[in-house]
Amino acid sequence: MSSSQPVHSWDEPEGSAPRGTLILLPGRGEHGGVYERFGRRIAADGYRVRALGDAALDPVAVLDSAAKLLRDETLPGPRVLVGSDTGASYAATLAARDTPGLDALILAGLPTATDTGTTAPDWEGELEQRTACPTHRGRLTSDTAFRRGALEEPAALELPALDRISLPVLGLHGAEDGISPLDEARRVYSALPEAELVSLAGTRHDVLNDLTHRTAAATVVLFLERLRLSPDLAPIAVAEDIA
Repeated sequence: MSSSQPVHSWDEPEGSAPRGTLILLPGRGEHGGVYERFGRRIAADGYRVRALGDAALDPVAVLDSAAKLLRDETLPGPRVLVGSDTGASYAATLAARDTPGLDALILAGLPTATDTGTTAPDWEGELEQRTACPTHRGRLTSDTAFRRGALEEPAALELPALDRISLPVLGLHGAEDGISPLDEARRVYSALPEAELVSLAGTRHDVLNDLTHRTAAATVVLFLERLRLSPDLAPIAVAEDIA
């Protein structure tokens, strides 16, 4: 990858045994550093996080980098691809290709057939579509490496044949996503035989970086902990009927 698309890394706390690795593919306009808050939180629970660049800028380079990380035996398993926005489409593409070393997928704000980009007329309008989190809005506004207006670009990458993906899949989707509507996402995920779809109330398109970012991260950790025990994802925390 070029120097403008570095790999951002967050590791488990010193002295802790690593529990797995997440390889993150950002979405339109983003870069790996946009996910610092998410990366630090997941790393605090013992998982290594490697965030790449926007695959839309250089699909071959980014996907090649992701594939190499998945094959890297120095990174602890399970190894999970996390994609946000169009990064979720690219992650699903790698899974459909049976990329070696991949154990599961986490897809956040997966684009749907109706995703033609935002029609926001200005930066404030784009922020409204992306997130309601004031901290993340401030981060994006001051980030000179972030490509404003990129969300206006249609999600040109077609989704792969999802029925070819047999890996465990966690879908995270904003209930208030105006770019990739939840109803369309439900239809898309119904084609994934091993998928779980979790919607987050009051959440817009940037699922991992909205007001519910703590709940999103907690949902990811619960999925990872189940995956560590078995690819069948047997529940660990079970709500008992005490009525």
